[in-house]
Amino acid sequence: MYTTRKVFTGTAIAAIAVFGLAACSEDDSSGGSSTSPATSAQTAGPTSEQPAPTPAAVVPALTGRTTAVALDKGFTDALTTLMLTPGTVGGATMEGGSVVFPITGGNVTYYTPGSIQPYVQGIINHEGSGLSLTAGDTVVELTNFNIDPGTSKLMGDVTVNGTVAAPQAVIFDLDGSTLQPLQSNPDGTAVLTGTTVKMSADAAGLLNKTFNTDAVKAGLVVGIATITINTQ
Repeated sequence: MYTTRKVFTGTAIAAIAVFGLAACSEDDSSGGSSTSPATSAQTAGPTSEQPAPTPAAVVPALTGRTTAVALDKGFTDALTTLMLTPGTVGGATMEGGSVVFPITGGNVTYYTPGSIQPYVQGIINHEGSGLSLTAGDTVVELTNFNIDPGTSKLMGDVTVNGTVAAPQAVIFDLDGSTLQPLQSNPDGTAVLTGTTVKMSADAAGLLNKTFNTDAVKAGLVVGIATITINTQ
């Protein structure tokens, strides 16, 4: 019984990873906002004639591993032009052109597509780490990332020289149309790569205001994400 439950949990996590980030392509291509999935979920919610659907899989607690973003040359070139120096915050690391953020928790519920909208709900937490951008005496830190697969958004705290400028702002938009097939490994991990990370309009506005420029554009490709999660 324990082995069966363990295998099911691993399969559920892998399926959620695939469908959760693949759903990002739906929101991106349709031009949906961060509020539209929540509205749809309320619209498709249970009524007296239509009971709530049963989740196909539930992962109540994600347990570790990482989200890595391979920084796009267009993004790093833009930083060079703006004379911004990227760095890491907290538990984040720079490895071979990628910024790596530890996954610290979260939960995900996956429904059969079409039974409810959004059909992937939950959060993937990356507390205590982030990315910094420095120009002269000005340091902007983007930290405590939370990925919401239901809205295709990545939220985080924005601080300027240690002062909070925007708590849990939408920093990046996620486009899953470039997603590659899931890779399951014998070490008990699943790897999902290919989601394109783009600068959000909110983040572009904050960075332009802080660094006194208009060069940071919404939709700027930041990089390609690779998520590695435990399945056991």
